[in-house]
Amino acid sequence: MGGCAGSRRRLSDSEGEETVPEPRLPLLDHQGAHWKNAVGFWLLGLCSNFSYVVMLSAAHDILSHERTSGNQSHVDPGPAPIPHNSSSRFDCNSVSTAAVLLADILPTLVIKLLAPLGLHLLPYSPRVLVSGICAAGSFVLVAFSHSVGTGLCGVVLASISSGLGEVTFLSLTAFYPRAVISWWSSGTGGAGLLGALSYLGLTQAGLSPQQTLLSMLGIPALLLASYFLLLTSPEAQDPGGEEEAESSARQPLIRTEAPESKPGSSSSLSLRERWTVFKGLLWYIVPLVVVYFAEYFINQGLFELLFFRNTSLSHAQQYRWYQMLYQAGVFASRSSLRCCHIRFTWALALLQCLNLAFLLADVWFGFLPSIYFVFLIILYEGLLGGAAYVNTFHNIALETSDEHREFAMATTCISDTLGISLSGLLALPLHDFLCQLS
Repeated sequence: MGGCAGSRRRLSDSEGEETVPEPRLPLLDHQGAHWKNAVGFWLLGLCSNFSYVVMLSAAHDILSHERTSGNQSHVDPGPAPIPHNSSSRFDCNSVSTAAVLLADILPTLVIKLLAPLGLHLLPYSPRVLVSGICAAGSFVLVAFSHSVGTGLCGVVLASISSGLGEVTFLSLTAFYPRAVISWWSSGTGGAGLLGALSYLGLTQAGLSPQQTLLSMLGIPALLLASYFLLLTSPEAQDPGGEEEAESSARQPLIRTEAPESKPGSSSSLSLRERWTVFKGLLWYIVPLVVVYFAEYFINQGLFELLFFRNTSLSHAQQYRWYQMLYQAGVFASRSSLRCCHIRFTWALALLQCLNLAFLLADVWFGFLPSIYFVFLIILYEGLLGGAAYVNTFHNIALETSDEHREFAMATTCISDTLGISLSGLLALPLHDFLCQLS
């Protein structure tokens, strides 16, 4: 705990005078610190993204009209799905699940837009506390909500928690070896898989969504414990190891003769420097926006409409399976960086757009005969999305100098949020149009 306290003190005072670096640890202690930080960032990725994923998995339940005073579980009361709109060939809620997506992403977008401008002035510890409190509040508020509006307010809290957590912890990686980015990305993928799988499994086992959400209150506590108790004090960075072998292939995003400075000292960057770095980041920002636009247009615009009546799964159960399989693909690819490194993320953006076009055509023409074909496509969709995320941030970590890395990470993490927000805005009118078709 003492080392952690020193970590927070140095990060909080990053705007002030320089502090004397601590002596290097012996080899065994250094290896122990490496694994503590690796596990710590994996858990931070898991816990930071968990509430966001759970809210998307619960989207169909939050908006369900089948909730009555005698059925507060948000789940279908019988095994057979009951159409909410009998005049449509789709089984539609009156509001698209994209409404939950927007409530789950727009606060995050605002946080990420403002983060590069001044969030670095707020110490890390208060940010983490706010993130944990908002996550816990989201589970409680949605669990006890009796209306769509109250439920969406809980989703907003989850969005604040996730957005603040992502921009905080990605910026924090600037103070640690670059390898922690891979662990962080794997943890966020694990949040997707465990969040969707736990919601699916517990509701399938007979728990109501209210009971399921309340059972997840330990996740915010784990977030706080991982940050305050597990992470070690950051040291002066020396990439070393296998990253040293990649140095010859690194091409800096910005070529300036700036003086050496501490990693993460983004407050010292001028507006001109920030703009120059941002222009260099566009090579990675644009394809990541496209990838996330396409996949979340599928997830929150088409999942609800990809409804198969020739299966024993109810509509709500089909939706939960879609979410779980997508998150399984994301987890696998976000954990694959050591096996597969992709430099040109534009290819992933193109493949994801082809996925979107194919599934949109199936929604319109209904040519896929079985839900299992959709299961495979959704798993593949998750693989593409996770690969785009982890490779984007890994490439940026390799191609930015220490003094620019914190700003670059905080700026680039807006990419997925921007793509998701745009997809939600377009998915709402698409839902209304398709649900009016007879």
